[in-house]
Amino acid sequence: MTTRTPDTDSGARLGSLWSAAIEQLEEDLRRRDSAPRTRRAYGVDLRQFAGWAATRGLSPADVDPKAVRRYIAGLSERNLAPSTSARKLAALRALFTSQREHGIISQNPADLVSSPRRPLVLPRVLSVRDAGRLLDGIPATGPLEVRDRAIFELAYSCGLRAEEIVSLRTADVDHDGEQLRVEGKGRKTRFVPVGEPAMAAVRVYLQGARQALVVPGPGPEAGGAGCEALFLSKTGRPLGTSDVRRRLRRWTARTGLDPCSPHALRHSFATHLLDGGADLRSIQELLGHASVSSTQIYTRVESARLRSAYTRSHPRA
Repeated sequence: MTTRTPDTDSGARLGSLWSAAIEQLEEDLRRRDSAPRTRRAYGVDLRQFAGWAATRGLSPADVDPKAVRRYIAGLSERNLAPSTSARKLAALRALFTSQREHGIISQNPADLVSSPRRPLVLPRVLSVRDAGRLLDGIPATGPLEVRDRAIFELAYSCGLRAEEIVSLRTADVDHDGEQLRVEGKGRKTRFVPVGEPAMAAVRVYLQGARQALVVPGPGPEAGGAGCEALFLSKTGRPLGTSDVRRRLRRWTARTGLDPCSPHALRHSFATHLLDGGADLRSIQELLGHASVSSTQIYTRVESARLRSAYTRSHPRA
C-alpha cells in the first residue's frame, strides 16, 4: 500500500468523504437504538482515525488491513492501554461494516485485524458479609438515606448497571409480582426477580421519601409531579450515574469498606448466585448479557477464589 500527502483540495475532499462515512454510521447506530454514549465514543475514535488516514491520502475506500494494523500498532507505540486500542478497533469495524452494507466497499478491512490482547482483570466482588454490612449500614433517617438504601438494595438484588438504576421509572416496579422491569443495553427489556429486603426498601422509599424529594409543579423535566423517574435527587431531578457512584463511595467509606462502584454490586450479585448453585444461563438472563461468554468471567472469579482459599489453607499448597 502506498500513501501520499494530499494537497489542500484533495485534503478537503478526503475530509468530506470521512465525515460522510462517520455520519452514515451515526445514522445506522441511531436506527438500531444504540446507546448515545456508544455513538459519542465511536464518533471521537473515528474522527481521530479519519485525521490520521486523511494526512496519508487515504479515503474510506482506500483503507486496507495493512493500514488498520499500522494505525493500531501506532497506538501501542504511544503506550495506550490494550483496552483502548481494542475499543478503537471496534469502532473501525463498525464504520467499515456500515460502508460495506451501503455498497461503498466490498469487504471490511478491520475484520482481518486481530484485537490487542488485554490482560484478564477479574471484577471486584464484595463478600456476602461485606455486602450485608454496606446495605445494613445505610440508615433510614431521612429521604436521601431511605432513597440510597432502596437504590443499593435493588442494585445488589437485581444486578443492575448504574445506567439501568437511573433509568428506572416508578411503573417498572411490579409490587405484586415482586419483580423489576429493566431496560438494558440496546434497549433490551428484561424482568428480574426482586428479593424481599429490596422490595421492602423500595416500598419504604415510595411511601414517603420520594414524595419529599418531588419539586412542586407539573414539570416532569424538573422532577415535578409528572416525573416518572423512580429515584430523584435532593433537588427533585432524576438522578444521574455520577450521583449513584458518589453516594456509593460515601456509604462504603462510612461502613469502613474499600471504595467500590455500582458495577461491583452487579459483579457480587452474579458471583453470589454462582456460589449458591445458579447456572450460567440463568445468570446470563438476569444480567442481560447478549452472550454467555460475557457471563463466563464469573467462573474465573470463582476459580480464583478457590485457588486463593487452597493456597491459604492446604499444608502442601
